[in-house]
Amino acid sequence: MSETQPITINPALAQRVQEELGQNVYLCYQCVKCTSGCPLAEYFDWQPNQIMRALQLGQEDIALQAKTPWLCAACQTCTTRCPQGLDITAIMAFLTREALQRGISPPVSEVHIANQAFEREVRLWGRTYELGLMAELKLRTGNLTDDLDLGFRLVTRNKLPILPEPVRPPKKVRPVAGAREAVGYYPGCSLHSTARELDISTRAVCEALGIHLVEPRGWVCCGSTPIHRSDPKYALRLPMENLRLIEQSGLEEVMMPCAACYNHHKAALYEIRHLDGRRAEVEKAMGYTYQDTVRVRALHETIFHRVGPEGLAGRVKRPLKGVKVVCYYGCLLTRPPQVTGAEHPENPTEMDVMMEALGAEVVDWSYKTTCCGATHSLTRPDIARDLSQNLLAEARKAGAEAMVVACPLCHTNLDARQTQMGMDDAVPVLYFTQWLAIALGLPEKAAALEKNLIDPRPYLRSKGLL
Repeated sequence: MSETQPITINPALAQRVQEELGQNVYLCYQCVKCTSGCPLAEYFDWQPNQIMRALQLGQEDIALQAKTPWLCAACQTCTTRCPQGLDITAIMAFLTREALQRGISPPVSEVHIANQAFEREVRLWGRTYELGLMAELKLRTGNLTDDLDLGFRLVTRNKLPILPEPVRPPKKVRPVAGAREAVGYYPGCSLHSTARELDISTRAVCEALGIHLVEPRGWVCCGSTPIHRSDPKYALRLPMENLRLIEQSGLEEVMMPCAACYNHHKAALYEIRHLDGRRAEVEKAMGYTYQDTVRVRALHETIFHRVGPEGLAGRVKRPLKGVKVVCYYGCLLTRPPQVTGAEHPENPTEMDVMMEALGAEVVDWSYKTTCCGATHSLTRPDIARDLSQNLLAEARKAGAEAMVVACPLCHTNLDARQTQMGMDDAVPVLYFTQWLAIALGLPEKAAALEKNLIDPRPYLRSKGLL
């Protein structure tokens, strides 16, 4: 009878995760919820639960050489659903950093190149320079033809600035007159470029609703997913600089139309409140003691809390009668709930209720928070197209004629990419504020409908709304 070889478990990598993230991977008991709910599971070489098991067993070759951490969309579904409270999204990001530190070549090189280019743009200009980012990514990957059609259409709609706009946060900020009654407005990088229609409609709607917006001078990029993957300290510093500017201005609330910006600022607040040493570290870097007086809200949250469904209903001049829509919240407006504070992270209803107050028929569906693949919009457009096309198909299957969205990254995939999907019947995809502008009877230019790549005006005319 042959002797049984002893099984040796190497805990070194698990200990590194514990040291840097405070996450105990041995809590994972393989319930497989992370994998069963992952929208990108079919694109992985190793499933998320298998990566967690590899960490437990010390199988570093699997954990550090897998494509999975690089293809993770950071949609927070796994973190939200883990019964043990493990931040699996953060663990995936850690593995990409650890692999690079050990000299392991990224198995999905385009993601690494995009992360490098994104961080370089932000460090250089303070905000993302999307045209420069796209150009560098194409030149370094050699994928010169991908999305050229989409890029051309964005340029023709004046949604891609030719030159960057350098910014730096000012060291001293003067208090804003009437700040206590105003709302800080952090548009984020996309609203100055590919999501101009969201910026235009947001400003117009808020003015009509009596919400006075103040955009702080010198705000910088929130860091988005690329910097949060590669440099956690810098990723914390960026949103905290913005919150410093807002706090010094005397503003007590800031509204963020971009879901990614909203999520990363909420995550920064969570870090300084709950993780040892983070507050002191970032305050030293900023040269400012943050008082934690600023409330961060998403655009739809601000309107819901300040005006509410009844307030909107009383202001409607052009009811959205006969319009059948689904509301799409995307990943980051509600997840993870310990960060966002969302009461119902899997089934939010604020936009649904407000759209009904505007007179629309809101169709219930099961894909409100399913990822559209926005993280890979530049690096793996095939994934973004697949996930977005499935969402559009499910919206149609549920009986919807149009969609309501609240995130510029989601809108790019669901609106702009439809021409790449070979769909027989286009689905109008409008921002929540565009629908609001229409219902409130504002001039057509306030909704900036001409900037949508799938023109919603024929549909709106058919309903007597234009």
